[in-house]
Amino acid sequence: MAERSTAAVDVADNSGDNPLTAKADAATTDGVAESIDTADTAEQGPGDTGGERKPTEPSIATPELHSGHKLARRYRLEECVTRLDGFSSWRAVDEKLRRAVGVHLLPADHPRARSVLAAARSSALLGDPRFVQVLDAVEENDLVYVVHEWLPDATELTALLALGPLEAHDAYQLVTQVSQAMAAAHREGLAHLRLTPGAVLRTSSGQYRIRGLAVNAALRGITSDTPQRTDTEAIGALLYASLTQRWPYASDAYGLHGLPKGVGLIAPDQVRAGVHRGLSELAMRALANDGATASRQEPACTTPDELVKAVSAMPRIRPPEPAFTAPPEYQRTTYQQGTYGRPPAGPHPTVTQVVQAPPPALQGRTGKAIKWAVSALLIAALGLGSWQLADSLLGHDKGSGESGTSQQPNKGDGDKPKAPVPLRIQGAEEYAPDGSPQDAGGVAKTYDGDSSTYWRTKSFYDGPAMAPSVKQGVGIVYDLGSSKNVSTASILLRYGGDHTKITLYAADSLSPSVPVGSMTKIATVTTNGTQAELKANKPVKAQYVLVWITAMPKAGGDQFSGAGYKQAITDVKFTG
Repeated sequence: MAERSTAAVDVADNSGDNPLTAKADAATTDGVAESIDTADTAEQGPGDTGGERKPTEPSIATPELHSGHKLARRYRLEECVTRLDGFSSWRAVDEKLRRAVGVHLLPADHPRARSVLAAARSSALLGDPRFVQVLDAVEENDLVYVVHEWLPDATELTALLALGPLEAHDAYQLVTQVSQAMAAAHREGLAHLRLTPGAVLRTSSGQYRIRGLAVNAALRGITSDTPQRTDTEAIGALLYASLTQRWPYASDAYGLHGLPKGVGLIAPDQVRAGVHRGLSELAMRALANDGATASRQEPACTTPDELVKAVSAMPRIRPPEPAFTAPPEYQRTTYQQGTYGRPPAGPHPTVTQVVQAPPPALQGRTGKAIKWAVSALLIAALGLGSWQLADSLLGHDKGSGESGTSQQPNKGDGDKPKAPVPLRIQGAEEYAPDGSPQDAGGVAKTYDGDSSTYWRTKSFYDGPAMAPSVKQGVGIVYDLGSSKNVSTASILLRYGGDHTKITLYAADSLSPSVPVGSMTKIATVTTNGTQAELKANKPVKAQYVLVWITAMPKAGGDQFSGAGYKQAITDVKFTG
């Protein structure tokens, strides 16, 4: 089952002066936390960046369902997270594929049932990975339900903004990815119409994904005569909020304070110091569609395509340079500092060393005689030493010439292979390129020195090879602190049997930006036991090492999961 993420608040109508009435933390249907939606009773105001709501519809009773109810003998409902206007949203489990999913439910005779089905099926056909994917849309037993992805590792933009405004590079990535995704959707005739901070998610890899394309608006009966303009203004509002941590309207919304009443729409760089000038102007061009108010009077952006072109015309904003801690200043030894024999500096009381005065020079005839005697002895000693040295050298050369052989230098121990050096692991993160981690919280247990603790995978029906029926693989990226030569790895496993396949790769970061197939392979091994020893043909220099499992043995059930193909790592050690 998916684990719950950080808390955030999203309500159905945050416009005007209506207070936020729902504050209970619960998981949203897309894998991040959200509270129960409040009722929509009025048309959306300027603070909600959505289209207009349809006229008030007669109240429809939400189907009485409970946790544990199954749909199509497959989707088991776990927790109701939204109940509003005759529909409900649930966190559920797909028992066939053993993964968490989200489910929207409403009666088949609901006035919006047809439009919800149509929106869900159209969104599913788009198949763009930048959107949370619709997995199923079914009408069955007087019920209409829509099943979609659950993203346990994603965080709502609402939660990110609660911590403060985004850095310029993060805001640039947000507007770039969201505008490109919405431009692609509009080219296929799909609009969002409810593109709020709660609808934008950022995954652990830094990618932004949009949930509820067409479906969220259909569930709430929201329409618009100018869908492209509506979504463009919504993107502008998201960018504005990301730069200033303020909602660009007079009313508070989505946990953000609105602008002061009576001042109108002011540029982000006038709201907060240090805002990137180009992004500030871009937000104004997307928001002020009745006439640009950006400082350079650039034309307004009225469609996502125009916004994409405006972003492309900007100079690219690069990520900030990583902050490196300056190494401590080199401390010379007391001998190098010329203080050998002096007391060490410190809080101890200093003691002045008494320097004895040299004895007075010898005076008179006796002193002169002693001086000459010492000089003569020194000259004799030098002469004797020189004669002995010359004799020794001549004898050595003679012996060498007579033997006719040259003495070869003795080979020292430098030619012997060096003993492997253990490489200390500084940190690690689970690598889940498909957005579905196995046990993200248990990664540190693989290098804590305790063989009784472990990181575990989920249990799968198919195996031992994971691809293509389950996924490409599962694994962990380890940080060695700095670039080091990696030659071997020793991995202790929890389950033995036929069979476990593990490959080591050199990654570019804890969250690799390239697929596994593009990484440098270090070593690979297949084992039926509980210990895997991997050895490279030659050491590979890397700071980040990916342990990638592509096959797992079959094991019995335990307190975490049922019987199936699974594996657990108890201990990982690298040497170089």
